[in-house]
Amino acid sequence: MINVSEVVETNEMIEKENLDVRTITLGISLLDCISSDLEELNKKIYDKIYNAAKDLVRTGDQISREFGIPIVNKRISVTPIALIGGAACQSPEDFASIAKTLDRVAHDVGVNFIGGYSALVSKGMTQADRLLIESIPLALSSTELVCSSINVGSTKTGINMDAVRLMGTIVKKTAEATKLNDSLGCAKLVIFCNAPDDNPFMAGAFHGVTEADKIINVGVSGPGVVKTALEKVRGENFEVLCETIKKTAFKVTRVGQLVAQEASKRLGVPFGIIDLSLAPTPAIGDSVADILHEIGVEHAGAPGTTAALALLNDQVKKGGVMASSYVGGLSGAFIPVSEDQGMINAVEAGALTLEKLEAMTCVCSVGLDMIAIPGDTKDTTIAGIIADEMAIGMINQKTTAVRLIPVIGKGVGETVEFGGLLGYAPIMPVNQFSCDNFVNRTGRIPAPVHSFKN
Repeated sequence: MINVSEVVETNEMIEKENLDVRTITLGISLLDCISSDLEELNKKIYDKIYNAAKDLVRTGDQISREFGIPIVNKRISVTPIALIGGAACQSPEDFASIAKTLDRVAHDVGVNFIGGYSALVSKGMTQADRLLIESIPLALSSTELVCSSINVGSTKTGINMDAVRLMGTIVKKTAEATKLNDSLGCAKLVIFCNAPDDNPFMAGAFHGVTEADKIINVGVSGPGVVKTALEKVRGENFEVLCETIKKTAFKVTRVGQLVAQEASKRLGVPFGIIDLSLAPTPAIGDSVADILHEIGVEHAGAPGTTAALALLNDQVKKGGVMASSYVGGLSGAFIPVSEDQGMINAVEAGALTLEKLEAMTCVCSVGLDMIAIPGDTKDTTIAGIIADEMAIGMINQKTTAVRLIPVIGKGVGETVEFGGLLGYAPIMPVNQFSCDNFVNRTGRIPAPVHSFKN
C-alpha cells in the first residue's frame, strides 16, 4: 500500500530538485465511434472524448493540491485515427476535419495535448493510412494541441521503407506548412519503430487497440532528483552508483503510483501503467545530460557517454519495476536536444553530434528527439535518418523514434526558440552525402532472424 508518509519523504525532491508528475494521460478508445458518415463520425468522436475527459483537468489539479505534487500536464490519447476514419474519409481533407475535432474537444476540456492522430504501418499501408499520413501537414498546421505519430517498423514485421520514404516527405511538408512558426508542427510529429500501446508521453501517445475502453497512464519525471542523489556519492564505485540510481528511481515511481491510483479512483477509470522516464525540461538542474556529467563525462557526447547512458537507463528501469507492478510505456531516459539545457550546451561545445546521438539511442528510451536541422535538408536525407533509427529499434527489440525539425529558413549556427517545455535548440549539421538510391527502393526491410520466436 502507498501512504502519505511516502509522499512526505519526497518533499525535498519536489521543492528543490524538479520532481514532477509530467502527465496524467487518459486513453480513450474510439472504436465504437466508427461511422461511414463523416459528420456523424466527428460528432461521435467529440461526444465520446468530452464525456470521458471533462473531469480530467479538475481531478488532476485536485490531486496536485492535496498531495503537493506538481502535475505538469493533463493529456488525452485516442485510438489511431487511421483506423477510426477509414470508412468515412475519402481525402486528406476529410481526415484533417477529424484533427480539427480533436483539437476543439481538447481545448474544451482544457488538456495540454491530444495524441493519436496516428497510423500503424509497419508492414503495409491501407488507403486510409496513406490518406491520414498525407493529411498530416494540413492537420498539424491547422490545429494547436493535436499530436501525430506513425509506426513504420517493428521487430516482428521489419521496416516499411515505402512509409519511411513517405514520412521523409511529410516531415519536410509539415515544416513548410508551419514555417511561420519556426516549423513547430514537426515538434508534434513522431515516427516510431516498436511503438508501445500505452505511452503517456507526447507527441507519440496513442491508445492501443488492445487497451480497455478507457485507461489512466501516468508519466513521472525526475532527472534533477537523480542528479542530486548522485552528487552525494561522487567518486564512489559503480556498485554504489547503480544502487543510488535504482533506489532514487524507486522513490520517484512510488509518487507516480500514488497519483495514478488516486486519478483512477476519482475518475472511475482503470489504472494502466506508470511510465518512469527521465524526461528533461529547459529548467536548470532538470537535465539528463547533467546526470551523465555527474556520472563522469565532461559533456554529453564525450567518450563513455553511451556506456553511462546505458547504465542510467537500466538502473532507472530496475528501480521502477520494483516500485510498481505496472511499469510500461517507454520508461528510461529521454535525450531530446531542445528540451535539455545540458544537451544544448554539449552541442554548442562541439561535444555532441547527430551521429553520437544516434549511437546513444541504442541504449536509451526513445531516439532522435527534438533535434533542429537545417531547413534545406532533403526529404530523402530525412528518410535515411529515419531508416537508420528504425533499424536500431528493429534489431535491438526496443522502441526507437525520430522527431526531427527541419527549420525552414535557418541553417547551422543559428538557433530556434520553441518556448515552454520545448525549449530552444541550435541547428545541428546533417551529413550531406546522398542516400537517394537507398530510400527510393520500394518495399520493406525484412524482420531480423531473431524475430521468429513462435
